[in-house]
Amino acid sequence: MASVSTTPPPPANLKRIVAASLIGTTVEWYDFFLYGSAAALVFNKLFFPDSDPLVGTLLSFLTYAVGFAARPLGALVFGHYGDRLGRKKLLVLSLLLMGGATFAIGLLPTHATLGTAAPVLLTLLRLVQGFALGGEWGGAVLLVSEHGDARRRGFWASWPQTGAPAGQLLATGVLSLLTAVLSDSAFGSWGWRIPFLLSGVLVIVGLWIRLSVDESPVFRQALAQAEARKATQAAAEKLPLVAVLRHHWRDVLVAMGARMAENISYYVITAFILVYATTSAGVSKQTALNAVLVASAVHFAVIPAWGALSDRIGRRPVYLLGAVGVGLWMFPFFALVDRGGFGSLLLAVTVGLVLHGAMYAPQAAFFSEMFATRMRYSGASIGAQFASVAAGAPAPLIATALLADYDSSTPIALYVIAAALLTVVAVGAARETRHRDLAEIDASADAEPATAPSADARAV
Repeated sequence: MASVSTTPPPPANLKRIVAASLIGTTVEWYDFFLYGSAAALVFNKLFFPDSDPLVGTLLSFLTYAVGFAARPLGALVFGHYGDRLGRKKLLVLSLLLMGGATFAIGLLPTHATLGTAAPVLLTLLRLVQGFALGGEWGGAVLLVSEHGDARRRGFWASWPQTGAPAGQLLATGVLSLLTAVLSDSAFGSWGWRIPFLLSGVLVIVGLWIRLSVDESPVFRQALAQAEARKATQAAAEKLPLVAVLRHHWRDVLVAMGARMAENISYYVITAFILVYATTSAGVSKQTALNAVLVASAVHFAVIPAWGALSDRIGRRPVYLLGAVGVGLWMFPFFALVDRGGFGSLLLAVTVGLVLHGAMYAPQAAFFSEMFATRMRYSGASIGAQFASVAAGAPAPLIATALLADYDSSTPIALYVIAAALLTVVAVGAARETRHRDLAEIDASADAEPATAPSADARAV
């Protein structure tokens, strides 16, 4: 196959593609993180009012975790059709699903009106959110990775990753503004709905930009070659999932291990900290939100820098730096939060997110470069989203339970450190992918071993 990835598109076109991926991921992460922040601040009272406050928070985070449970299913479905039909169509669908579910949460009656049906409906809408996000991430980063060139792929592919802190920044900023201008009773009564209803406006903007971009040229060429082989060899193409498990099962395991520290540390630093700081450290809700808000802005700024560094020294060294750094930072992190002031809380969260960015920034290019084109959406999504079930989904829940049982931050710090060690092992065992030509991965996957009975059903 001729190399497509080494011939970058015109700068204006690439920037439009990056913008389309970024706005989409920002909207989707805004929706997802908005739920997490609301789960920590108000959902325990609105949907689980009969529980003890900490138990109510646990139940609220349990519905938060349910969204992660749906992400692997989204990865399988969106990955399959994204590898068959293209990245763009599936990205439009994921945005519509996520935005629609978030808007519906803003209209949802609470426990006081519907009783036990309220948390059930909340959980169902959270499942839709998780399903959509499970398909969003892989397609967004692949659309950029497959348009760009290998030389700067880490930098360009890191921009969709900034959608996470941008979404966090937007969600936390809106909540922080509302809690500042509204009384606690007004915010708990109706103010919390405003950020969810704003999602409808954001989705319209995201769709307008996302519909304006072209399909990945790497995917179009791989699809054409697959169709040509099918016509000449009269054989059906293997399902993307089957092809991934056959050719890239080691890469899937590496991706899952790499996600452990990245995912767990992020949700401890940004979601659980709202609980810990307000209940154990005596920090006000507004102070905690403002600290996460400022730190998310720094996080947004450093991700492209880490991505550019991965283009210079490799994906693995940058990723390992982040994993080791997060592990070492956990005890100082909680020590600073326990001091109670805004400055110490801001320092704790900011340093934690900067170190997290060293893992998150190269992740997009790193995972994209592991898989062949006609199984790349499936492979990257499966590796990333299946790990989220064991990592990000239970992280706030586990951290809150550890706090309730031990009344100490030490077990929580050890929990994150254990995840960091697992990530170090996984990334340490991986091969460096910097400057890997995406077309060469296709050629490798397409080569049938001599002992194989047929080359008919080979996926590209």
